[in-house]
Amino acid sequence: MSAESEIKKITVPDILDLKKKGQKITALTAYDYLMAEMLDQAGIDIILVGDSLGMVIAGHPNTLPVSMDQMIYHTGIVSRAVKRALLVGDMPFLSYQASLEQGIENAGRFLKEARAEAVKIEGGEVMIPLIEKLIQIGIPVMGHLGLLPQSIHKYGSYKLQGKEPAVARQLKDDAKRLQEVGVFSIVLEKIPADLAAEITRSVSVPTIGIGAGPHCDGQILVSHDMLGIYDRFKPRFVRRYANLAQQMREAFQKYLQDVRSGKFPSDEESFK
Repeated sequence: MSAESEIKKITVPDILDLKKKGQKITALTAYDYLMAEMLDQAGIDIILVGDSLGMVIAGHPNTLPVSMDQMIYHTGIVSRAVKRALLVGDMPFLSYQASLEQGIENAGRFLKEARAEAVKIEGGEVMIPLIEKLIQIGIPVMGHLGLLPQSIHKYGSYKLQGKEPAVARQLKDDAKRLQEVGVFSIVLEKIPADLAAEITRSVSVPTIGIGAGPHCDGQILVSHDMLGIYDRFKPRFVRRYANLAQQMREAFQKYLQDVRSGKFPSDEESFK
C-alpha cells in the first residue's frame, strides 16, 4: 500500500465532528504548491486559498482587485499539493454579489476547474439565498461574518466590528441563519472575544476565528502574516511564529555579496 493511500482525507463532515469532539480546528492560507504541501504535511485541517493573495502575492492595497481567474489559477496549483486538508476557495469580490446565477457558476468553477472542496462567502442575511442554493446543489459553503474585507470602502478601515449592540445582534442572527441553511463553518473576523464566544455557543457548526479571541472552535491566519513574510503591517491579532522577511533579505544580501566578491560559485559548486 502506498503512503499516499494511507492518508486520511479531511472532509466537511470531519470538520463538523471536530466541534462535537471539542477539538480545535486549524486553518491557514496557501497560494502556491510548496506552501500548500508544507501546510498539508504539517497536519493543518483546512487550507484556504484566500483572496488575501491580492495583498500578499499581487501587491494590491486590499483584496478587491482579485479576479475569479486568479483565484481559480492559484486554487488549482494548491489542489495539486493537498492530500489531507480540506481545500476551500475564497469567492472574490463581485464573483457572487451580482446575481444568484453568477454566484452558482463561479462557485462551481472552484470545484470543477480548481478541485476545491468548498467555497467561502462573505456576508450574512443578504447572502442566504445564494448560500442555500449552493448547498442544495452540493457545494459546501464556509460562511464569513464580522469584518468583511471586501466591504473595506463601506467601513473606511479594518476596524473592529460588533461593538455596537445592534451590530452584535445582527451578527448573532446572521450566524444562526447561516447555520440553518447548512454552512459547515463560519469565519468570525475581528469581533470582540465575548461576542465570538456567545456566537460559538449558540451555533452547532464550528466557528473559526481571526481576531475573534480564543473561544472559537478554531483559528485561521494568513500564512504570510504568521511567518513574518508580509511585514508591511502587523494586525494585533497576528502572532508571528517566524521572521522570514528579515531572514530572506539577509540571504539575498549575502548572495549579492558572494557573487560580487567572487565567492560564489566555488570550485565545489562548478563542473569540470
